[in-house]
Formats: sequence, C-alpha cells, structure tokens
Amino acid sequence: PWVRTSRLRLLCFSDSGAGDWCDNFTDLDLSHCLLGTSLYVRLLLYTRSNLDCGRELRHHRPSSQPLLDLRRPTAFVIHGYRPTGAPPIWIDHIVHLLAAQEDLNVIVVDWNKGAANLNYFTAVSYTREAAHNLTGFIRAMEVRASLKLAVREAAPPAGEPGSLTVCFLSAAFGLRGTHGHIDFYANGGTDQPGCPKTIFSGKSYFVCDHQRSVFLYLCALNRTCTLTGYPCSSYGDFLDGRCLQCEAFRPLSCPVLGGSEPRAPGSSPKEPLECPLSYRVDMVTWNQYLRWGVVHIRLHSGRNVTETRIDHKLLRLEQYTSTRLLAQFEDDLQPVHKISLRINTGNVIGPRYKIRLLRIRFTPLDRPDRPLMCRFDIILEENMEVAFRPLPCGSRH
Repeated sequence: PWVRTSRLRLLCFSDSGAGDWCDNFTDLDLSHCLLGTSLYVRLLLYTRSNLDCGRELRHHRPSSQPLLDLRRPTAFVIHGYRPTGAPPIWIDHIVHLLAAQEDLNVIVVDWNKGAANLNYFTAVSYTREAAHNLTGFIRAMEVRASLKLAVREAAPPAGEPGSLTVCFLSAAFGLRGTHGHIDFYANGGTDQPGCPKTIFSGKSYFVCDHQRSVFLYLCALNRTCTLTGYPCSSYGDFLDGRCLQCEAFRPLSCPVLGGSEPRAPGSSPKEPLECPLSYRVDMVTWNQYLRWGVVHIRLHSGRNVTETRIDHKLLRLEQYTSTRLLAQFEDDLQPVHKISLRINTGNVIGPRYKIRLLRIRFTPLDRPDRPLMCRFDIILEENMEVAFRPLPCGSRH
C-alpha cells in the first residue's frame, strides 16, 4: 500500500530486482539560487551494499539505520558552494572510489540547501552552522560506539575497529591558509594549468580551478598517479628545489594525496605505465662571465622525447656556483638514453658566451629504485642545445 509522506522519494531497483527506497542528493536549480535557500543538512549513507542508493541518516539516532556499521571506518564527503544548485558531478565517483579503497561508511554531507545561493557570502555564513550540525552527529556516533575520533588526510587502509576517519577536501573560494593536519597545494594553489585566464570564458572561469582540486583527489584515489606533497614555506622555494626532502617524516616518505598514508621505504605501490616524473637537478657552473637565463631540458628514450622549460625566474650562472632546480616532465621515460640541454639567455645581437658546467646531476623523485644520472665537464654556448649520454652517479649526495 502507498503511504503519504511529506518528503518525495524515488524508487530504484537493485540488481537483484528488489525495490529499495533511495535518498538522493538535493537537486535544485538556478531559480532556487536567485530566491535564496536556507540551511538544511542531510546525511546520506553509502556502503558497499548500497553504492548507488543513498540512505538518509537521523542526526541524533545514527544507529537507527541498519546499514551504518560503527565498527567500520567512516569517511565524510562535504561539498562547497553551489552557485547553480545542481548536484556536484563528482559525488557518485568519489563514493565508488572511496568504497573501493576499503570497507567504509561513506557519508555525503548534503547541505545544498544553504550552499545554493547567488550571494556567496550567504552560503559562507551557513558553513559554521553546517559544521555544528555535523559535530553533533559525530558526537552521537562516538557515544553510541565509544569511538575515538581520528582526523586524517584521506581514507587510509583499514585501522583498528572502532576508529573514525574524517576526510577533509577543501575546494572553496579564496582559502589559502592552512586548515587541516596536512594541506596540499596543487601547483602552489594558484591558477591551474588548462583553466581559462579571463572572465570571457563564462562559468568555467569561476569553477575550473576549484573543480580541479576535486578531480585531482579523484585521480589520487583511482591510483592514476602517485601525488606526493612536500613540506615547503612557498611555491617559489619548491620550484627552486629547496623543499624536496622528507626527513621530517622518516622512516616514512612524504605524504601522498589520496587513499594512502605515507608509505615506508621499500614498499611498492602500484604505478601506472605513464605518469609525470620530476627530477631534482643540481648544477655547478664555472663560466668566466656572469650570465642570466632559463633552462630547457629534454629526455630521450629511443624515439620518445619529453621536455620541460624551467623559467619561473632567471637563473644566475657564474663561476663556481651551485644551482638546484625542480624539473617536471609530463612523461616518465625509461630508460633515459640521452639528455639535451639548452640555456637561453636572451642574447640575440652580441657574441655567444660559453657556459661551463662542472657537473649536472639528475635525482628522480619518489622513485628511490631509479639510478641517479650525472655528467661532468660540459661546455655549452648560450642559446645552443647540447646533447649527452647520462652516466651513473657514484652517490646520491
């Protein structure tokens, strides 16, 4: 028989053919944003048993939902500002990817009513109220199951029964300070590659950079590539190669974005066939005259070539000067048979000066199994490319 309720629900069917009532993410439209919405928080539970059929939880009685197993770790997924009112396109993806990592309670915090406002600052004002709502729910979970709250960068491998993991992912406007135990700043947290640079691109100009943070996290969960974060005081220092050490985390490595905690040396994460790879490049110059320039590097493996241009600032090249750089390549080519190097100084009318490198060393990052590549005593002409075969280095230091 049909029962009249005050809430509209959709009827979905599982693979077995049995009917299940599903609670879906609140779907609004632009008219709601124009009129404005008031805060209403819903908590939608997904487990491996109901990945495609959310179940709404009661805030003060979480155990009333039989699918919620408080012995399992729990991950919270919290969206941000919704200027159009439409559900985030990545919700289903992140639920499935988190559940694929381990047997979790995945709780989507649906505060679309509140986040969907044309006035951004109205939505901001609701964030604290939404946080208080979620805090009360977590306390109810703690009381019910005597849980110990643990806050981590992402859902890690299954820990002790009765532990609660909270996963924070910030993609909000204008937040550049630190907000979590570990904060990841993709490409320095500034404009992302491939995103529009001007307002004439329309909606994409406002949302592209922020969506990238979510998609980057999805790639990390999907193990597309290992995304390592290095502790650093500024992005400029990072590009200068000053922050590529992980001593602070020993005996573990630096933190990895996604569903893994820092791994111990010697462990073997699954690597895709093609992923970007970065090198720390150390050069010692010995040229007679002071020169300034940018560096172009190409790696050759058979007929395959990958290249990078290090131009975030002009490099000072003078007698017996050590320079450290970060070289980021789009493709991980192995083995490297040849390296091409060019230093552009911008000199187009004067004589070409020679630049002498006493040593250049390439240290692969995040791949301790790879050998270091070195070459000694190289003579370059400014703006001219020189190719050489890399030699194994005797030491990493």
